[in-house]
Amino acid sequence: MMVGRLGGWQVGLIVGVVLSNVPAVQLSAQVGHDPGNSPYRDIPLGSGPMVFIGHLGGGRGSVGVGASNAFTLGARYELPAGRALQFQFSTALLRGDRYIIDPRADSNSAARKTGPFKSELGLFDVGMQLRLTGGKTWHGISPYVGTGIGLLFDVNSPGDSTGSGYSFGTKIGLTLSSGVRWYPARRISVTADFRGQFWRLKYPVSFHTVLAPDGSRVLDLSRPLGAWTAHPWLSLGVGWIF
Repeated sequence: MMVGRLGGWQVGLIVGVVLSNVPAVQLSAQVGHDPGNSPYRDIPLGSGPMVFIGHLGGGRGSVGVGASNAFTLGARYELPAGRALQFQFSTALLRGDRYIIDPRADSNSAARKTGPFKSELGLFDVGMQLRLTGGKTWHGISPYVGTGIGLLFDVNSPGDSTGSGYSFGTKIGLTLSSGVRWYPARRISVTADFRGQFWRLKYPVSFHTVLAPDGSRVLDLSRPLGAWTAHPWLSLGVGWIF
């Protein structure tokens, strides 16, 4: 038969001629997406501000004097460092509440723990954010993860009304974050952000001292005068990209 007599170079020549006559549009349709209909879009790599509101909850520490249940509002400025990584500079006001512990009151007395009282904290934070889809969005959406470190400080609180010596002071805060960013327009972003905010409370020596008439201590001697607290923080933000 004729096919059996064809050499390898002859078969290759025939295949090449056939492929050269297949329209380029048909070949390109087999791989990837038509650029006009692709679900992927480039993210503008400009810097810009963002404003956000949210709620911060979490633990109050082993004694219960830590701030929590906070309405939060703040602003961030974002600076890209390549297509997938960007830096964030944040400031926020955490408007929450806390309880006051009186080590001079009996352990079963209503005066031992009173509140909650208004407690407002300030936050300055520097973070990094990694876009999981790189420099592109998928249908306008870009998920991310991030981390950060900053300072928290007392803005407005009830103070040490019992003479215990406790105060929030100024603390280092650590952050782990994840979320989703949506780009409804080229230079506008809407972000749903979930953060784990961590800081360490420091208790006064009076919490280890027997001061109450019933001989009780606020904190047993076997427990340290300090505790890390974890705070889930949900927020929604709107940003602009220059």
